Amino acid sequence: MRSCVVLLFASLLTLCEAQGTIVTPVFVLKGRDLLLKLRADPPEGVLAVNWKINKTVTLVRIKSNGSVNVLHNVTGGFEFPENKFSVILKNVQEVDSRVYSAVVEMLKGNKTAAEYKVTVQGPVSPVELIVDRVDSSSSESCDLHVTCRTHNSHISSTFRCVDRVCNQEGGERSQVTTSGASLQVYLLHNVIICNHNNQVHWTHDFNTTEHFCSSNTDPPPHLGWVITVCVVILIVILIVVLIVWLYINRKRRIGKSK
Repeated sequence: MRSCVVLLFASLLTLCEAQGTIVTPVFVLKGRDLLLKLRADPPEGVLAVNWKINKTVTLVRIKSNGSVNVLHNVTGGFEFPENKFSVILKNVQEVDSRVYSAVVEMLKGNKTAAEYKVTVQGPVSPVELIVDRVDSSSSESCDLHVTCRTHNSHISSTFRCVDRVCNQEGGERSQVTTSGASLQVYLLHNVIICNHNNQVHWTHDFNTTEHFCSSNTDPPPHLGWVITVCVVILIVILIVVLIVWLYINRKRRIGKSK
């Protein structure tokens, strides 16, 4: 059996209704399985547990003897684990985003034992970090103009680097995309990060500021070789000149001695 998602990414924030039932928000990745279970062992004298959607339509009735009666199906169907009164929703889809309640039947009446507000979300699209332009006013400073882009949204920002210390103008930039996900671009230890996420999935792209601004503070690698070769040639020329000068002086001294 595929692993199920048990209250995946459930928020710590819970909503309390008038009758005291705790509604727990649950976010699930599309295509996963979701385990719904009671918050505690059912009380003595339980006759059955009814799992309902939106507090009205009964999906499954599970009797105390373990027998199961499916009254309404869901997109991917059900699976029933060994622990009593639990239900697994298989291969959940966006249409399965509803409120699911477990209502316990007893001789003295009914009681809601668990309630989950389920939101099914698909994976977010890949994101790309694009450097649109690099401006340099001196060898010590560099401005990077970047765009964080998905297939249907984008966000732009500027990063200023002085002496290899970079800052983001205006601070972290973020926006909510048309699909309800979050698109962010921010700076972390001189690394520009572009992030696209919802409550169950995320993608990112990044690049270092040094990759674009190092040319303004350091000489290119080939320039170092050129300087080295020039120094060596200059030294060789000086040595040759010195040898020639010593040779000429020696000949002059020999000529004078004769």
